[in-house]
Amino acid sequence: MSGPTGIDALLERVRAGYRRIAPEEAYDAAEAGTALLVDIRYAALRERDGVIPGALVIERNELEWRLDPLGSHRVPEATDHDVRVVVVCDEGYASSLAAESLHRLGLHRATDLIGGFQAWRTAGLPVAARDQ
Repeated sequence: MSGPTGIDALLERVRAGYRRIAPEEAYDAAEAGTALLVDIRYAALRERDGVIPGALVIERNELEWRLDPLGSHRVPEATDHDVRVVVVCDEGYASSLAAESLHRLGLHRATDLIGGFQAWRTAGLPVAARDQ
């Protein structure tokens, strides 16, 4: 049994298990219909900063239940284990842990957005007000 792991080491180990993507690649994949963007930020951040148009909003505490293709609480977009899910958090940390959890469910194409929503916005990609 190994000793405790700090969060930085945990993130490094988790991220080594898949390829993360940059905002522009995520945008292109979503536009092409080859990726499902999933925003896991909590409501206050979405209210403050806005949302990515077309992204599915699933707060972190519901993610696995809503994206499990075998689950009874899945969203319609959770059609099978081959869905390419791109998890988006605020800055790209929580999304890495969420993507790794989706991998454990068998969603082998799950990844996360490098830099999160803040990097998306900084890249000048589309953002909508929360109420749209």
